[in-house]
Amino acid sequence: MKRKSLPKKFAMLERRLGRELLSQRLLRQASHWARVSHQGEGAFKLQKYIPIDDLALLGLTLTGLRGRAQRNIHAHEVVEQTWELPRLPRAFDGFRLLQLTDLHIDIDVVLAETIAAKVRATPHDACVITGDYRNSTDDDYSPSMRLMAPILEAIHEQRWGILGNHDFIEQVWSLEAAGLPILLNDASAITRGDEQLWIAGVDDQHFYGTADFAAARRDVPADACCILLCHSPEFHADAKQHDYDLMLSGHTHAGQLCLPGGHHVICPVKDLSREFIRGRWQSGNLQGYTSRGTGACGIPARLNCPPEITIHILRCGKAV
Repeated sequence: MKRKSLPKKFAMLERRLGRELLSQRLLRQASHWARVSHQGEGAFKLQKYIPIDDLALLGLTLTGLRGRAQRNIHAHEVVEQTWELPRLPRAFDGFRLLQLTDLHIDIDVVLAETIAAKVRATPHDACVITGDYRNSTDDDYSPSMRLMAPILEAIHEQRWGILGNHDFIEQVWSLEAAGLPILLNDASAITRGDEQLWIAGVDDQHFYGTADFAAARRDVPADACCILLCHSPEFHADAKQHDYDLMLSGHTHAGQLCLPGGHHVICPVKDLSREFIRGRWQSGNLQGYTSRGTGACGIPARLNCPPEITIHILRCGKAV
């Protein structure tokens, strides 16, 4: 049977992601799973029956914390992390890689300007965005794409993004047209003189199951330093099998609404060890980092868990 031809834009995505994974992604989108089920595990599955976001807002209101929690989404901390990478070329020693993640930018119409102002004041040599550009998983994504404009104007021209579980594959067209290349199980190189640093990115594995960790590294030289962008840290065990030097993730929001001391109450990932929910971690020989997130999800509120803008400072040397 002759295979039906795809519309031009989808044919481009098929070439990059592969027909099987693209079909899987589109089927999950079309089935509206996101409309009837919150894309989490454990307590998050209750979203089918109980409006958890509404209950959270009510709880913040009754405790008098709502105003503070809403202001907190604009109180970004610039977090610096230094990494010693044995294969890092000398030309990249001291390289400053900016990470933004989980923007959910349409949750607050002025959030993009807040982030852009902070980014402009934060020196960096390149930027990566590790998924989740919009808040809702079933509303029109166009407003979030328009709200990305000030952030894309503020970040370095060397930049790459990946998609998260809140993102539809069609957002690739809008993001790339706006100047943000999206990595779909592939990699791109930053060149300084004769030396290169590679940035690889996989598609969302948490909800869509469309990551291919081997394919993302396929075009990277075997001895090259390669940083992996993977939306959720829960797949560290898969990543460490493919010789990546550093993995950058988000997704967890570090709990977003936390108890004093930053102790999370709920995490949108089942059976993820506490060490992977925020900050630095180690999985075998793979070093990794999970950002607390740059925006907020579900409701425009954060408590005892400030949003972050992360600067990863790369150094030549032995792994920690």
